[in-house]
Amino acid sequence: MDFRLTEEQEMIREMVREFSEKELKPKAAYYDETGEFPFEPLRKLAELGLMGMNIPPEYGGSNVGTVAYSLAITEIAKGCASTAVTTSVTNMVAEVIYEFGTEEAKSKYLPKICSGEYPAGAFALTEPHAGSDAASIRTTAVRDGDYYVINGQKTLITSGEHAGVAVVWAVTDKEAPKGKGISAFIVEKGTPGFIVGKNEKKMGQRASSTNDLFFEDCRVPKENLLGKEGDGFKISMVELNGGRIGIASLALGIGYAAIDYATEYAKTREQFGQPIANFQAIQWMIADSYTELDAAQLLVLRAAFLKDQKVPFAKEASMAKLFASETA
Repeated sequence: MDFRLTEEQEMIREMVREFSEKELKPKAAYYDETGEFPFEPLRKLAELGLMGMNIPPEYGGSNVGTVAYSLAITEIAKGCASTAVTTSVTNMVAEVIYEFGTEEAKSKYLPKICSGEYPAGAFALTEPHAGSDAASIRTTAVRDGDYYVINGQKTLITSGEHAGVAVVWAVTDKEAPKGKGISAFIVEKGTPGFIVGKNEKKMGQRASSTNDLFFEDCRVPKENLLGKEGDGFKISMVELNGGRIGIASLALGIGYAAIDYATEYAKTREQFGQPIANFQAIQWMIADSYTELDAAQLLVLRAAFLKDQKVPFAKEASMAKLFASETA
């Protein structure tokens, strides 16, 4: 078993680590305190090829794989968690369009996501009455000629306010068994009937907008259907597995940043005539934290590796997200 990263993966991690240290970390507190969306950092990340990390170059992506993606999200999160979650979800949106979109949709939307022309992408699944129970969504999409007419509400959608494009799930067949009549659509910002609600006031990651989205007779071209009618629930479950790797990687970055800050504080805080870092009890706490974070990273990288190998990884991704988020 080889635990070494490839030369390319090491290079990407070092590149993003340097960017995060110089460009994100100094401004992270400002963005979090003001809630200002980090347009400029996200644009620079797109220039580095980090907005389409599982997208082939012909659509503007860098196609470096999930392991590299995980490493990048962790390093971004060390500098700014808000920027990291926006980057993670945008990659997720790009991937669902690539995997299930028509050639026309891929050619139209993916270059705009990967280049940063769209500041972000939104994954619009959750509703007021359907969170973990995604099969119970109530938003509807009715076919009308060459269009689908979408009506309904989504809630707590990351980047809802600033996303150039959203992937939206809606019921297309009310008579189908639960979960079987759901479809997924690409909805571009500015489409008539696509309304963005207020930005939620959160305890943290405030520079990542979180919004309700409303659809009032929103007409979407039939070409924007992802997969076939009725594939939506299956598509969401497939993509959420990959999303768990992103969230686990984000949690890792937050955890590593926290313990780095704690270690530096322990070196400068003095009690009884010496830095508290000299006390064995403090050393135990720091050692335990690093051990748990490194263990979490092994779980995350295992899930990412399995995804890159195109073998089942749902269980491993769930385990990684659980352990990494609780450890952080």
